[in-house]
Amino acid sequence: MSNPVSLDNVAAMAAQLPAREQLKLVAQIGERLSNEAPTSETPEERQKHLARVEAFLAEIDAFAATVEGDFDSAKDIREIREERANRL
Repeated sequence: MSNPVSLDNVAAMAAQLPAREQLKLVAQIGERLSNEAPTSETPEERQKHLARVEAFLAEIDAFAATVEGDFDSAKDIREIREERANRL
């Protein structure tokens, strides 16, 4: 029997990761959800989704600017999205 995992448990565990690893986790989750997302979106729904993604990427950029280190999380996520799009 497996133990159920709550969102609060996962969030607490993720908060223990270094910022770089948290960003990788976000990218992995985003990629998995993109792969599982329904493809029956209308053009309007697709535009709204893309606007939300762009806003999210801007938030990640703002967060990344506060973290020491040499990385561009939004660029990494965009590359993951492009790779996924090229596979389709």
